[in-house]
Amino acid sequence: MKKLATTGARPVGKRRGTLKRDLFRDRQLYLMLVPFLLWFAVFYYFPMYGIQIAFKDYQPYVGIWDSPWVGLEHFKAFFSSPYAYRIIRNTILINVYSIIFVFPASIVLALLMNELRSARMKTFVQTVSYLPYFVSTVVVAGLVVTFLSPTAGIINVLLDHLGFDRVYFLTKPEYFRSIYVIMTAWQGVGFGTIIYTSALCSIDSELYEAAAIDGAGRWKKLVHITLPGILPTIAIMLIIRMGSMMTVGSEAIILLYQPITYETGDVISSYVYRTGLVDSNYSYAAAVDLFNGVIALLLVAASNFVSKKLSDVSIW
Repeated sequence: MKKLATTGARPVGKRRGTLKRDLFRDRQLYLMLVPFLLWFAVFYYFPMYGIQIAFKDYQPYVGIWDSPWVGLEHFKAFFSSPYAYRIIRNTILINVYSIIFVFPASIVLALLMNELRSARMKTFVQTVSYLPYFVSTVVVAGLVVTFLSPTAGIINVLLDHLGFDRVYFLTKPEYFRSIYVIMTAWQGVGFGTIIYTSALCSIDSELYEAAAIDGAGRWKKLVHITLPGILPTIAIMLIIRMGSMMTVGSEAIILLYQPITYETGDVISSYVYRTGLVDSNYSYAAAVDLFNGVIALLLVAASNFVSKKLSDVSIW
C-alpha cells in the first residue's frame, strides 16, 4: 500500500482556536484600530451606496431610491462632451509631470539628508522640509497668488528690476501646470522623505563597513547598497502613486485656476466639483467621478502586476 502523504496544515478547529487566542492576546492593539476602521467605514464605504446615482436621474426631493434609472446615459454624455478630452488630458499631464519631477525629488532629498554627518544639521533640514506639508493648501495657494501678483508680486518685481516685462502668470494657460507642480513639490516633497528615510535606516550598516574595507566610495555605496536597499519601498510608493494618476487635488486647482486657464488647468476633480456642487448636476458628476475611480483601480492593478513581474515587489 502506498504511504499516505501528510501535510503540515493544522486542523480548522485548531486554527480558529489560535486566531481567537491571538485576538485576545493582542486585543489592545486591535482596539486601537477600531476608530480608524470606523472612520473608513463612515467616510469611504457607506457613501458607496450613493454610487448608484451615476446610473439614475437623481432628484434630491425624491431621494436616491426613488429616482428613475437611466443606465449609462450620463457616461455617454460625458464621453461625447467637448470637455472630456480636455480634462482627461490635463489630469494625466499634471500627474506625469508630478511623477517625473516630484516623485524622484523625495528620494533625492532623503539620500542627501542621509549623507549629512551633523545630527543638528540633519534635524534642521528635516524640520524645514517637513513644515510646508502642515500648511493649509488655502494658505499655500494664497502665497502663490501673492508671489505671482503682476503688481506687487516678488517675481514680477524682480523681472521689472532686471528690465523684463511683467508677466500675468496666473492668466497664462501655458504656465498653469508648471505653477501647480512646483507648488505641490514645495509642499509635499519634504514629507515624502519620511518613508524613504525610514527605509534608509533599515539598511544594515555592516554592508557599508564591508564596502569601505573593499575600497568603495560614496557613489558605489549608493549604487550597490543604498538604492537596492530602498528599491522595494520605491516600488510600493510608485504603485500607490499610480493609483492617483487620474486624481489631482481639487483644492489647489480651484484656488488657482480661472476660466481663462481652463484649457490647461481644468482636471477631473475640478470638473466634478463644478458640475456637481456648482451646477447641481449630481448624477452626471457622479458618473464622471465613478469613471475616474475605475481607471484608478485598473492603474493600481496594472502597476502592481508589472512591479511584481520585474522586481518581485507588490502590494498583493
